[in-house]
Amino acid sequence: MIFEISDFYESKFLTPCQRQVLLKNLQANLQPEYRRRIEIMLLADMGKSQTQICKILGCSQEMARYWITVAQLGLADKWQERPIGRPKIVNDQYIQRLKELFSHSPRKYGYAFSSWTSQWLSKHLATEFGIEISDRHINRLLKQMGLSTQQKRSSKKQATKDTKETGIRICDLQSHSEPSFHWLFNHHAN
Repeated sequence: MIFEISDFYESKFLTPCQRQVLLKNLQANLQPEYRRRIEIMLLADMGKSQTQICKILGCSQEMARYWITVAQLGLADKWQERPIGRPKIVNDQYIQRLKELFSHSPRKYGYAFSSWTSQWLSKHLATEFGIEISDRHINRLLKQMGLSTQQKRSSKKQATKDTKETGIRICDLQSHSEPSFHWLFNHHAN
């Protein structure tokens, strides 16, 4: 898209100096994301609507709205201060620490429980790194590593097998009035 100075005889938001700086930067070899920011502000300054800008540039409504607001607030010179894309908050150090925590009992770190939940991993890592991420994101990271906080449920067959191996099974009380204990002893002669 080529912008010419004559296009801007009726500026909506930008000062003549801001327009000139944006136009000069637009001529430089910029990353496409930065170029789009400048184009959004210049088109908004020309009086184009958000919908028109999105159609012309093929950008999202959110992106257009944000940079139109920046232009309206007179902050057009801030076009390169905001990082491009989604911020990376989870780095390799964070991932390694997550893996390390997961491989040890939470009791090692002073917790009363014996198995990690994604919520507790998130809380613990937030205290260490100052980065708060959701327990759902923790689950995604664990899944990428082939790990899960979900406990595998044992089947009745496994419980029966365990009972036979240990030789003792104790059941809960059946009712409040008549306590009933079930004891199972293996009577194997050695």
